[in-house]
This record gives sequence, C-alpha cells and structure tokens, in this order.
Amino acid sequence: MSIRPILEARKAQPTMEGAGVHLHRAFGFHNPTELDPFLLFDDFRNENPADYAQGFPWHPHRGIETITYVLAGEVEHGDSLGNQGRLGAGDVQWMTAGSGILHQEMPKGNASGQMHGFQLWANLPSSLKMTAPRYQDVSAPDIPVIVDDDGTAVRVIVGAFWGKRGPVDGIAADPQYLDISVPPGVKKTFPVDTYRRSFAYVFEGAGAFADASAPEGVLLEKEVAGQEVNIRDLSGNRTLIRFGTGDEVTVQAGPEGIRFLLISGAPIAEPVAWHGPIVMNTKDELRTAMADLRNGTFIKPAH
Repeated sequence: MSIRPILEARKAQPTMEGAGVHLHRAFGFHNPTELDPFLLFDDFRNENPADYAQGFPWHPHRGIETITYVLAGEVEHGDSLGNQGRLGAGDVQWMTAGSGILHQEMPKGNASGQMHGFQLWANLPSSLKMTAPRYQDVSAPDIPVIVDDDGTAVRVIVGAFWGKRGPVDGIAADPQYLDISVPPGVKKTFPVDTYRRSFAYVFEGAGAFADASAPEGVLLEKEVAGQEVNIRDLSGNRTLIRFGTGDEVTVQAGPEGIRFLLISGAPIAEPVAWHGPIVMNTKDELRTAMADLRNGTFIKPAH
C-alpha cells in the first residue's frame, strides 16, 4: 500500500459567476490535464442573500456533466426540456448535458439566509459528447452514510466505499465522490484507486494530509501589523489538496476535527476545446456549438 503524496495545497479564490453570485473557485479554466476528468470546482457559500439571490439565469451546457451538492439552503432549477425542481440541504443533482441543454439555477437561503453548496464539472469523452441529456436528482435520505468505530462518517454520493454504493450511477468518469468527517485528533486512511486522479477539498475544521503526525496547515501570505508575513493557516477552510499517485489517502484531523470532500475519477486523456460551459474536443466542434446557439439548433430533438 502506498500513501498518495500532496502535489499541491491551495486556497480557493473568490470570484463571481452568473448574475453576480459571489463564490470561491478551487480550480477551473486552467490546464484541463491537471485533474482530468474534472474541469472546475466551485464552493458557493454565503450568508448574505444579496451576494447570491440573482443566481445563475439561463445558460447553455454541452459536452460535460455538472454535479451540484447542496449543504444549506435550496437551489431551484429548470431547463429547456421542461424539467424543474428544487434541491434542498443534503441533496445532489448530477446533470449530463451531453448534446446540449439550457438551464438555470436560482439559490435560496435557509431561514438564517445561509446558502452553501458545491458544483463540480466532469468532462465527457468524445464518444458521449453528443449523448442525450440526462438528470439524476438524489434526495439526502437516499445517500448512504457510514460511521466507523472511531466516529469517522462518510457520505457515499457516487461510487463504492466501505461496502456501500452511492445512488448516482452511469457516470462516464466512473468517479468516487465522498463527503468525509473525521473527529478531532483522529488519524485516518482512506483507499483510493491507484489509476484515478484524486483531490480533497477541505471546508470545515483543519488537518494534515499525507503521512503526517500533526496538523501543519497551508503556508499563506497574510498582512500582520501592516506587514506581509508567511504563516501556517490551520483553518482548512476552502483548501484544495491535489494528490499524486498511490492507493491511499491519509489525514490527521486537527483539534476541531475536519470535514472534506474526497473526489477521484478515471482520466479521459483527450484534447479539450473549451468555451465556458461548452467543452468539446476540437475548435471546429466548438465553433459548431456556438453556431448552434446563434441559429437556434443547440437543443437536439429526442431520438
């Protein structure tokens, strides 16, 4: 057994999307081979409705799959095929855009105005770029939760883990998507398929990954007393951990415990031609998609 080393640890960066939604982007619109088959990961967490209420109005997707996981508040969604619904706390939507879809997502805060969720984009291989669009909406009670003897809890959203299988299926990247909580001070090792690209996203508490004996934190530049200094940030909040090869991931939880997503998928290893939420293999295919948008043929008839 070999523990996956950390290739990189970095903070998600603030940005705006949609009609002015404030969010943090862990990766996206970067080198698409870095985390192939994954293209983008956003953390939309806010307590001020003015920073998310305008949402993500009608926009196109083609050639990818989008995975939305809601932790607090709700997301109302609708699309050009007539589908509509609402994702609540703990719910997941896996949308296969395939040949093309227009949809909108409108976040709504909970009673305290809080909104929190994640969106991950996964690429589709060339053989499935123009497949028929498909939705999988999964309610929180249908997602299995495993609690180990030491208190470690794992929500299995996609893939198989510790004898349980997540409810989302038929995904091209054959991914594993886990929501993991490790209690304070516990050191835990999780299996990960050797041939998959893998990353963790820490959003609560603190900890140290790899074969570490104590939490170390991420080295950041911060302003202290008017001067820029390098310090170790133990917050763990909004931190992306990108792993190298191996078949295990080990984490040492800090004094407040740690909660993170552990996501892995099989690389597609194909060329990427990318324009926003439209991801094809060649520039010619991308030009065709943009022409389809202009002339009203973007949505393909059902077969």
